[in-house]
Amino acid sequence: MALSSFTDNATGTPGGHDDPPEVRTLAERVFQQLQSAIVRGELAPGAKITEPGLAKAYGISRGPLREAMRRLEAHRLIERIPHVGARVVKLSMRELLELFDLREALESMAARLAARHMTATEIAGLRDVLAVHERQEDLQRDEAYFQREGDLDFHYCIVQGSHNRMLMTMLCDDLYYLVRLYRTQFSANGARPQRAFVEHHRIVDAIEAGDEELAELLMRRHVSASRENVAKHYAEALEGEAGHADSEERSTP
Repeated sequence: MALSSFTDNATGTPGGHDDPPEVRTLAERVFQQLQSAIVRGELAPGAKITEPGLAKAYGISRGPLREAMRRLEAHRLIERIPHVGARVVKLSMRELLELFDLREALESMAARLAARHMTATEIAGLRDVLAVHERQEDLQRDEAYFQREGDLDFHYCIVQGSHNRMLMTMLCDDLYYLVRLYRTQFSANGARPQRAFVEHHRIVDAIEAGDEELAELLMRRHVSASRENVAKHYAEALEGEAGHADSEERSTP
């Protein structure tokens, strides 16, 4: 999808609902559009991005664009390579597995703490999030399970419910967009969307019951299953890229 075709309907930043477009800074709006495009795969992993190209697509000056790109880099969605320029991040298989190992450890801890600390109001809000997800057409067709960011992201809400500021910083700020990128692009395949949705309900049941051990166990199993699914489909994508490259090489005179 061309960048110029994006509409101004980017999702809100983690921690709150969408701000009215008129109160967002230009850099914030560009950041939101670009991070959404990267997470959804509209800007492919490894794709080169340039300031002149983005400035032309958005019709903005380099100042706001540079600020947006600095934020993308801070959130690990783009990387700057000497003598090459900026590219959308592309993790190796090893880096991807390490990321999910970290998720499994930290999010299971967050679920345990959520079972200890979440209030009845917070739990009701979590069930409301799942009710919103259940109405999604992609989930009903068993094609995908796309969660919007922040307050409409189940995993984000669980981490917030832990009431642990260190975990919130690590999982809702430092690693949030990178985790969301791979979770979105490689986990919504086959029977996994509906299965993940059912697992979410079971985790909430354990949290509501105040069963810390069960909440931790269910979240650990949930993230582990996601890890296996993401790794499988990422490996298939890498094989497809390698096969395409070989085909092009053979066809070159």
